[in-house]
Amino acid sequence: MQFRKRFLALSTVIAAALVTGACGTDQSPQEVEPAAQSPASVSEAIVATHDGGIYVIDGETLELVEDIELEGFNRLNPAGDDRHVMVSKSDGFQVLDAAAPELTDVEVPGPKPGHVVRHAGKTVLFSDGTGEVTTFDSHALGDGEPETEVYTAAEPHHGVAIELENGEFIVTLGNEEERVGMMVLDEHRHEIARSEECPGVHGEATAKDEVVVIGCEDGVLIYRDGEITKVQSPTEYGRIGNQAGSDVSPIVLGDYKKDPDAELERPEQISLIDTAAGSLELVDLGTSYTFRSLARGPEGEALVLGTDGRIHVIDPVRAEVVRTIPVTGAWEEPLEWQQPRPAIFVRDGTAFVSDPNKKEIYAIDLASGKNVGTVSLPEAPNELSGVSH
Repeated sequence: MQFRKRFLALSTVIAAALVTGACGTDQSPQEVEPAAQSPASVSEAIVATHDGGIYVIDGETLELVEDIELEGFNRLNPAGDDRHVMVSKSDGFQVLDAAAPELTDVEVPGPKPGHVVRHAGKTVLFSDGTGEVTTFDSHALGDGEPETEVYTAAEPHHGVAIELENGEFIVTLGNEEERVGMMVLDEHRHEIARSEECPGVHGEATAKDEVVVIGCEDGVLIYRDGEITKVQSPTEYGRIGNQAGSDVSPIVLGDYKKDPDAELERPEQISLIDTAAGSLELVDLGTSYTFRSLARGPEGEALVLGTDGRIHVIDPVRAEVVRTIPVTGAWEEPLEWQQPRPAIFVRDGTAFVSDPNKKEIYAIDLASGKNVGTVSLPEAPNELSGVSH
């Protein structure tokens, strides 16, 4: 009963927000009674999904602390604080208290839960099945069920949204058939900019000075200081669907696919989008990678985990690979995107890399390139994430 009450409490907040209409917002969210947190027993938690559950690993000792049972294909993202992780299930988002460690009763229901974005102290959840975008204070999860604001897109689609420090709100445009671009709303949720020059819009990243990049099938859209600009891909079809940004670099790392007819393209080039210059440059890696391969280091370096088993460290200014760090053996991307493959999660100066073939996760010190810890797991890890700072 306790789970049901908490579920309904948060659902009530969402329902109240939706009364404003198909494209409205709720500027006066309801308050919910805080819930007590369990004492922390896991430091700097790392989490990984497997078939049937979620592993919670102590990030300092690299010890497997808990195996939380959870059926289905689940996805993971940092919730935006040093304790919680968002779990995307088939029927919505659920909050994992990774420090406890335990799944909490806090849920945001909705079919096809999609992107989770953390920026400027806000966490934004996009439900693809409804078009509902739920925003809350990233650090309010420690008080139980947070106050939420909900925006509903004109039509459901596989989208993404982000709230900036000044309250501006960026959200993608599309429907179940096609995705075409993005629009920007001010802090009062009035439209101030729009672009529909972004076929197949997918993914986002934020660069230095809070410049936002949204991926397209033929380049990217860049939002800066109230204006949206388009940067075209150098090939007719040049899809940039996954990006990784850094607060200390104006350059965003993106993937790059150029074969629209491929059943599964295994790209060997990455894109570097210079948000200051409004330009795009491609870098050849000499190996393929997947959507779970992109990350950024503490100095803004671009990191790509290749199927050659190495982390390719790229200087984004020079647009070249400056060194590689061996981590796993060579591997091949599976045809089904839900199937396990090596993944990378970076926090501070450590890259955590999963190896489903060996059922292990490695901690790699980026400065030295050395493996500083390994945890062996009962089952192959799939999604890989952790708490943030």
